[in-house]
Amino acid sequence: MSNSSISRTAVWYALIVLFAINTMNFFDRQILGAVGEPVRKEFGLSDASLGLLGTAFTLLYAFVGVPLGALADKIGRKGILSAGVFVWSLLTAASGVAQSYWQIFALRLGVGVGEASCAPASASLIGDLFPANWRAKAMAIFMLGLPVGVALSFAVSGTIAKEYGWRAAFLVAGIPGILCAVAVLFIREPHRGASETHAIGGQRREGSPYLNVLRSPTMIWIILSGAVHNFNMYAIGSFLTPFLMRSHGLDIQQANFVSMLVYGLMGAPGLLIGGLIGDWAMKRRKDGRMLLGAGAIFLSVPTVYFALGVSKGSTTLFLALMGTACALMYFYYSTVYSTIQDVTEPASRGTAMAVYFFAMYVLGASLGPYGTGLLSDYYTRMAASRSGVVEFTQTALEPFRAEGLHTAMYVIPALGVLLTLILLAGSRTVTKEIDRMQEWMRRSTGSGDAS
Repeated sequence: MSNSSISRTAVWYALIVLFAINTMNFFDRQILGAVGEPVRKEFGLSDASLGLLGTAFTLLYAFVGVPLGALADKIGRKGILSAGVFVWSLLTAASGVAQSYWQIFALRLGVGVGEASCAPASASLIGDLFPANWRAKAMAIFMLGLPVGVALSFAVSGTIAKEYGWRAAFLVAGIPGILCAVAVLFIREPHRGASETHAIGGQRREGSPYLNVLRSPTMIWIILSGAVHNFNMYAIGSFLTPFLMRSHGLDIQQANFVSMLVYGLMGAPGLLIGGLIGDWAMKRRKDGRMLLGAGAIFLSVPTVYFALGVSKGSTTLFLALMGTACALMYFYYSTVYSTIQDVTEPASRGTAMAVYFFAMYVLGASLGPYGTGLLSDYYTRMAASRSGVVEFTQTALEPFRAEGLHTAMYVIPALGVLLTLILLAGSRTVTKEIDRMQEWMRRSTGSGDAS
């Protein structure tokens, strides 16, 4: 399973620490989704302004991630991770003492800088710690940090916010990250390309690694898929709790516990099943992972649609439908992220992930919270106008915010249809690219068969 230069224990220690870091990555990222309603009310914000806090984070995350991804292909990756975790944890805690909207905005920018270190360096490490036939499972374990971190953030932050206020939730969140920053320093870092059947070391294909990534048709489809998928995921993450509070009448703790189950814990089986089936499918056909991802997203579309149509107070039915949809949507991470490793040479995997994350966050994740917030504000004003409201003050609009957000959330299943088509298009190019990459590795080493 692991490469021979590092012991099995050291490989699993590294994966566990990377999982813990990714857990805190998404815990800290999700806090605003958990405590957004009291933050909005304290500072008198619109839904668009609330969503813009998520956009601020993701935009800087995307821009800083590109140079950090390139850096992860050149210097020690565990040092990058340790520094990044420490910075984002400190700034998350500092958000708890912010006295204005713009102070939180600035601090979330800083959190984005720190968290940008996580994915490129971690993905590069995993690519060198695990061989190709284990990468989807290893990536699934790493990406379990997403649902676990989100679930813990909803549960812990919602409970703390109810008892002690939203500021305390930020202060508590900073502590575990400091421990992770220390733990990562004890990872034994593998040589680049150590898990490949071809000992290509740090060799790259000729030309700019950025252009090599963008010349790949499969990577273009994956980048487009990431933009659409993460628009949806960040829209859900930002507005699921407010939706439950407004449309189903739950308090902040109750709404966050439902969000924990729907958007957090239900993601775990999606990731694990996606990883297991993805590796199985990959053994039978090289486009198997992409086809599996497309099928899972296709099945999520009707479940999201019907979940949004559940009547007020029917939270159990909503939980079952939306939870199933989120589990299916989490298949994406196990299947598509491991495909990036398959079509990229080992010495450029950090760069490939950074390019993917840059485009995905700029074109998708950054627009999800803000775009959904704009739609919510628009439909809120429409609902108010139909009821005779002529002055759109925050107080006058408040009774109509439930209807506005409810209507806006239907953008999610609509984009799910588009995402299915994009993943199917990517599945048509991936087989040739995997063959081409394996041929390049054979030529680089003069070795025989690819595996």
